[in-house]
Amino acid sequence: MTKVAHHSAPDGSRRSGLRTAGLDLSLALVPLATLSATFWWLFGLPVGYLAQVAVAYLLLAFLLVWYLPDGPPTRGLGAANRVTLGRATLILPLSALAVQPMLLTNALAWLIIALGTIAMVLDGVDGWVARQSATSSPFGARFDMELDSFLMLVLSILVWRSGKVGAWAILVGLPRYLYVAAGWVWPMLRGELPHRVRRKAVCVAQGVLLLVCLGPIIPPALATAAAAAALALLVWSFAIDIHWLARWGPSERGS
Repeated sequence: MTKVAHHSAPDGSRRSGLRTAGLDLSLALVPLATLSATFWWLFGLPVGYLAQVAVAYLLLAFLLVWYLPDGPPTRGLGAANRVTLGRATLILPLSALAVQPMLLTNALAWLIIALGTIAMVLDGVDGWVARQSATSSPFGARFDMELDSFLMLVLSILVWRSGKVGAWAILVGLPRYLYVAAGWVWPMLRGELPHRVRRKAVCVAQGVLLLVCLGPIIPPALATAAAAAALALLVWSFAIDIHWLARWGPSERGS
């Protein structure tokens, strides 16, 4: 996330906003703990699984509080960001699952698909809530985008762990992170891009194709083709954005 500059709100308002955000983060522990405990109990996972989920959530909470911009003292995270936080409570248990030394059974694969689908559907809900409540913000947009990127990385690792697609499947979840890393070397890539529906459409297609790969009824050949299609779409989309930045970025023309 890009650090959002704090406004000149009084210290009392800032502290009140942080308390409200803290309440949001505390309430989110209920679905997170419930889902994590269910995974742990149903699939006989080690206690370390629960610890990994807890550490991941603590890191998320720290980042959200650190980057939280000043605003109305009663808002906290805001309605739309609460929906996004709810998505995080679905995604973090999957992220810890992706690194467990276990085989993905059919039952587990279907559960991953169900949770991944819900998380993707909620991705549209948080944007709708932000527009309806007039609470869209750079903070919320970045929170949503980073969570989307993390979900794609998690799903790509799970596709590889399924044994249907080789380790190259992880590349489907890496373009966003490779792009950010490349921006450290080429500042041009850190420029602002104009809004494009294409990016959201490619992200949705990426998620759908990865979930298809995980389907127990999907043979390895079809899963490989789906993962390759997702990777091709991502390369195409990022190539368009890089070309735009190389041509128009410095002067922001054509936006």
